[in-house]
Amino acid sequence: MLELNHVGYTTEDGMEILKDITLKIDERFVAITGPNGGGKSTLAKVIAGIYQPTEGTILLDGVDITNMSITDRAKEGISFAFQQPVRFKGLKVRDLLRLAAGKDAKYSELKGYLEEVGLHAEDYINRELNSSLSGGELKRIEIAMIRARGTKLSLFDEPEAGIDLWSFNNLIQVFENMYQKINGSILIISHQERILNIADRIIVIADGEVSTAGSREEVLPKLLGSSEACSTLMEKLV
Repeated sequence: MLELNHVGYTTEDGMEILKDITLKIDERFVAITGPNGGGKSTLAKVIAGIYQPTEGTILLDGVDITNMSITDRAKEGISFAFQQPVRFKGLKVRDLLRLAAGKDAKYSELKGYLEEVGLHAEDYINRELNSSLSGGELKRIEIAMIRARGTKLSLFDEPEAGIDLWSFNNLIQVFENMYQKINGSILIISHQERILNIADRIIVIADGEVSTAGSREEVLPKLLGSSEACSTLMEKLV
């Protein structure tokens, strides 16, 4: 379980981005949403260890990770996927997956992670992580890497950014499949209703604070304006 207790983040020039964030996250699939500039991505980076909180504490399964680096938090079980996946010149997909899964991982296991995210393993396992891969392909490879790590908390910052509609539709299927197989929690920062629609819990961050938090059934109708609007949207998305 991830616990944030009165977490705040203020930049070096004095700008307060996050204010008194207190949350407990133990559901399998949690979505964080809210207006642009509200602090969602900053919160994701504070959880991952890219930024250090200036106030409060962060616990992962009871372990205080507040002052841990991103590397140490990764060792404790947090994976972070950037909005724009990193390309590594000279590194092949199989190398990345083996780094994530461990050097003893079998070749068949590595291929299985690619198949899970909808990529034909034989077409991708030996490809380089370079500009020949589309944004959607890189997103799915990154998700395959996170699956290979098998971490307690998988954190995605706006995974829909920079990909086309076809890739986004495939991405939704990947997250639905991941939901069925993952042992830990998935935490996604997103504006997309289709992602919110498959979350167990939705947290709304606005002006650096938790505006509302609750189950999908409680929060999504409020975001859409009414229960009727929510029902109509869900029918379209099914």
